[in-house]
Amino acid sequence: MNASLNPTDAFAPRHIGPNAKDIQHMLEVIGRTSLDDLCDYAVPSSIRYQGDLSASCGDALSETEALDQLRSLIGQNKVLKSFIGMGYYGTHTPSVIQRNVLENPGWYTQYTPYQAEISQGRLEALLNFQTMVSELTGLPVANASLLDEGTAAAEAMSLALRSAKKRKGRRFLVDHRCHPQTIACIQTRARPIDVELVVGAPETFTLDDQAFGILLSYPGTDGGIVDYRGLIDSAHNAGIIAIMACDLLAQVLLERPGALGADVAIGSTQRFGVPLGFGGPHAAVMATSDAFKRRIPGRIIGISKDVEGRLALRMALQTREQHIRRDRATSNICTAQVLLAIMASMYAVYHGPAGLKQIAKRVSALTQTLALGLRKLGLKLSQDTFFDTITIEAGERADQWTEAARQAGYNLRVYGDGRVGISLDETALESDLVALLQVFGGDGILDIQEAADFGALNRQGPVLEHEIFTRYQSETDMLRYLHRLQAKDLSLTGSMIPLGSCTMKLNATSEMLPVTWPEFGQIHPFAPAEQSQGYRAMFRDIEAMLGEITGLPGVSLQPNAGSQGEYAGMLVIKAYHEGRGEGHRNICLIPESAHGTNPASAVMAGLKVALVQCDEHGNVDLDDLRDQSEKYSENLAAIMVTYPSTHGVFETGI
Repeated sequence: MNASLNPTDAFAPRHIGPNAKDIQHMLEVIGRTSLDDLCDYAVPSSIRYQGDLSASCGDALSETEALDQLRSLIGQNKVLKSFIGMGYYGTHTPSVIQRNVLENPGWYTQYTPYQAEISQGRLEALLNFQTMVSELTGLPVANASLLDEGTAAAEAMSLALRSAKKRKGRRFLVDHRCHPQTIACIQTRARPIDVELVVGAPETFTLDDQAFGILLSYPGTDGGIVDYRGLIDSAHNAGIIAIMACDLLAQVLLERPGALGADVAIGSTQRFGVPLGFGGPHAAVMATSDAFKRRIPGRIIGISKDVEGRLALRMALQTREQHIRRDRATSNICTAQVLLAIMASMYAVYHGPAGLKQIAKRVSALTQTLALGLRKLGLKLSQDTFFDTITIEAGERADQWTEAARQAGYNLRVYGDGRVGISLDETALESDLVALLQVFGGDGILDIQEAADFGALNRQGPVLEHEIFTRYQSETDMLRYLHRLQAKDLSLTGSMIPLGSCTMKLNATSEMLPVTWPEFGQIHPFAPAEQSQGYRAMFRDIEAMLGEITGLPGVSLQPNAGSQGEYAGMLVIKAYHEGRGEGHRNICLIPESAHGTNPASAVMAGLKVALVQCDEHGNVDLDDLRDQSEKYSENLAAIMVTYPSTHGVFETGI
């Protein structure tokens, strides 16, 4: 049905703010007769879309029709309880947080907090996030989140490369017990910057001046927990920077990475109340020792005083960032997963240290109980010390057991080498353990165990000491706290936001509603493909639409930020030249008016940046562009143009 037949439920009239009178007034002010006339004047015909989108994308739907279609599409997903692990876990989002943060436009419609004076609420929530990460990891400096755990690991590798001194080689050592997607991300990021990766068992690594950094998994992807203090000491003696990938819930019970000697800790806060969501978005973490505070990527929230001496929050150490350092920036990440970081921080504030300990000990106790039951059945486990993940040496029966678990309503991890993994989480129940033991041939009788004793790796000292984590444990206290912070922010609930558009601020309520549907939120990213057919159909649809709109034959939905899209594009261009035997092409021309992430992304992809001059309005100086193109013709790889530019104009004529 065409939306015009249902005007009271049509999308455009409800969500494009100016009415006909407003539009006519604005046109008169700028001297244009109509919107078509304005488009003809502002956008050259050579770059105007000439096709018929309705032919390729279909007619516009009303909001009700769109939601009905989406529910039908996503209904093809099958929601099973996933105990796959690999860094993704079932979690309970406290209702007060779901209702008042995730579903609240007072939190999800703000622009990125460049203007501290209208962002004090979010900045306090992000300061809580940093405090939580710092206290759980035992490292003094934490950022306000990163894009995902794999990216955080790659950023930590780059930090180590920039920080290591007097290294003869560019070798980075990676624990083979890291999550496979983390290793894959590091492999992608290492190649263009000529970093040699060695992936293997840490005890086999050669610690010499050929290596600049080492990444250790704590716990490992198979659940095993290793005391790496001796290895970290040896790495430090060799001048190697030590990074630990950790699980924040496990850190409630395990000794902190900082106390073990780690220089950097990375991880994810997904299991702190953020739905699985088929893999994201989630807020990753990075914390470092004080020595690396000027090299840590992403946002850092700091405390200042205003002119009247009152405490005020700001974004600190921005000289590291792209809008200032450009091709010399710490990284191309200029943002944080703010909404998800706020949810995770409020999860910690709401539960407090006692609540987090209760959750962690319960998960550990259930895992110990399941392990004992499996051992009684004669099954061999791959490790003796674990927090929430056990790996079974299943041999030829691996496929049989994982399929039986699936029939019982559970997804388990399939290693593909005869091993089966089970990772329990906050949502696990004793009845789940009964069902799982029956899958493996048991009678389902449980011998309830206590949380694991990790011996020398038991956490020393308190958890979450800052007073913010003991103030708001009742729902009404948390409700009031969230609304006090919300009132300190400018969002779409109080004003149109006159800043850039790379945020969620203009998403309609109908677009946000499906986020909390179980078919969206409770699908594990590594669930069997037949369980995510709704997601896959949706991806195919949007890829086709974006392909038609851009006029390009291939679309990737993988990048989870504009900066990561730039980086992916640079890698594609680099690979294209290498495939043609022209790998020497390494120069990228970038206008001076481009976003700061542009030159940073090019450098990360192994390219060198040459700037093209622009006028005061951001228009590219075409004469300078021709001169630069001729100058670097032998090695020119790409031209990166922000479209429109940071000044809001279309750079045309290239």
